[in-house]
Amino acid sequence: MDRRLCIGLDFGSDSVRAVLVDSSDGSILVTHVSGYKRWKEGKYCEPSKYQFRQHPADHMESLEEVVQHVINSSDSAVSEIKSLCIDTTGSSPVPVDEQGFPLALKEEFSEDPDAMVILWKDHTAIREAEEINQLAKNWGGTDFTKYSGGIYSSEWFWSKILHVSRSNDQLKRRAYTWMEHCDLLAFMLSDIGDLKEMKRSRCAAGHKAMWHESWGGYPSIDFLEKLDPYLGQVVATLPKKTYTSDIPVGRLNQEWAEKLGLSTDVIVTVGILDAHAGAVGGEIEEGTLVRVMGTSTCDMLISQKEVVGDLCLKGISGQVDGSIVPGMIGFEAGQSAFGDVLDWFKRLLSWPLDQLHTDALSAEELEEMKGRLLDELTIQAERLPIDQTDITALDWLNGRRTPDANPLLKGAITGITIGTNAPMIYKALVESICFGAKKIVNRFIEEGLEIKSIVGIGGVANKSSFIMQILADILNMPIKVVASQQTGGLGAAMFAAVAAKIYPSIKEAINHMGHGFKQTYYPNQENVLLYKKLFERYCELGEFVESKTEALQS
Repeated sequence: MDRRLCIGLDFGSDSVRAVLVDSSDGSILVTHVSGYKRWKEGKYCEPSKYQFRQHPADHMESLEEVVQHVINSSDSAVSEIKSLCIDTTGSSPVPVDEQGFPLALKEEFSEDPDAMVILWKDHTAIREAEEINQLAKNWGGTDFTKYSGGIYSSEWFWSKILHVSRSNDQLKRRAYTWMEHCDLLAFMLSDIGDLKEMKRSRCAAGHKAMWHESWGGYPSIDFLEKLDPYLGQVVATLPKKTYTSDIPVGRLNQEWAEKLGLSTDVIVTVGILDAHAGAVGGEIEEGTLVRVMGTSTCDMLISQKEVVGDLCLKGISGQVDGSIVPGMIGFEAGQSAFGDVLDWFKRLLSWPLDQLHTDALSAEELEEMKGRLLDELTIQAERLPIDQTDITALDWLNGRRTPDANPLLKGAITGITIGTNAPMIYKALVESICFGAKKIVNRFIEEGLEIKSIVGIGGVANKSSFIMQILADILNMPIKVVASQQTGGLGAAMFAAVAAKIYPSIKEAINHMGHGFKQTYYPNQENVLLYKKLFERYCELGEFVESKTEALQS
């Protein structure tokens, strides 16, 4: 009997990973990663302006490489591969023409940053997000932000489109509509030739574009036209209905079947956000908060509709019927910077090494030395008593995503003396990102949802026992770390298995394909009491910084 195999395609910020998965037990047969060539060269990005763009050609080229590699490296017959699912970052919208073809792949826009994928961490639309928030509260109609925590973000769909359309008239005239990255890739691979027939992602639309069934889909044309008539034109091109990612979009089209070496019988599912696929790969269940911990975090929770009822959680980045797990209400929160806070400190300490670099030290040796910085800081910070210093840090180096999104907020460190050293500051920074996580957990609980357990996935969860133990102590909850290090691709493969009717539901796919957990961090009760006091200092510092930020903006 032929095996029934599924492919999960996990498009991250720097690279795409393909996993070939046996649906019978979730075993990963082959995996391969390809980095984005233009992105690595820094093209189309201006970090000083918070501009982060990616060329769709990077994604197309890397997609071909990873799929061809997993097929050629396995002993599987092409006929055994039944389906594939794509997950991507989001909100990462891209302008397309009437046929759904990305403008960046046309010669006239091939070097135009505004025609690229506007990556999730692009914060160029701060002013536009504030306009959306002000209008939503004051226009006299439905508050379309009510299911997005009451605050719309500069990281999301409509604010980014509004920003680009105002600054690039040529692109605005040529763009028929905009698509989320996960929708675009699913459309380009599928045999759905008509953009009007495309099934768009419930996860992306609900969490990033204010889609909700209660008001018939996306925000009304009247509301969007008050922001800009162009947004009214865009929303008129969007279907009112969206779909969960266990639903097929169609089958692989002939062009991409030939490029990838697959059959046109392969089912292509509705796309999904990468963190949501990771939560499914991390075996999310009701009452379990799954934290994807990398450069930033995405924190996800699911609950039954009957439990949620009429709750509208304040300050949380979205609650959507059918997101993450179909049939459940999916909640999303997160921190704009997590590992990035520590990476900033490493770059700060490394700056003299870069400036004073001589031929006595090769480039490889220099990078190796810089790479050891965090390891040594961790060793020294672990030796410090929790309450030894009065240093308190605030983790808002990239603004605050949750609770109560505010991209204008900045990080801070207080309590430094002449005796302060690098490990002390590093320890305070680690504590700050864990305190930020506690603020999110507290908000969920304050708003009426129960958190029974916490699961960690992502690079930090797998690499840093130091951070994970502090996180368990600060949250005062055990934290399980998943066994699989490919949760995004694995979760996407689970959706592919359901779309191919191998399993009747995501729950069944998780039961058969999940990899379980490899480790649990338990809170040390002595540390819990000490961190309770330090958390109060963190909150006081946050209130002070936020008040000063508001005063400067008024």
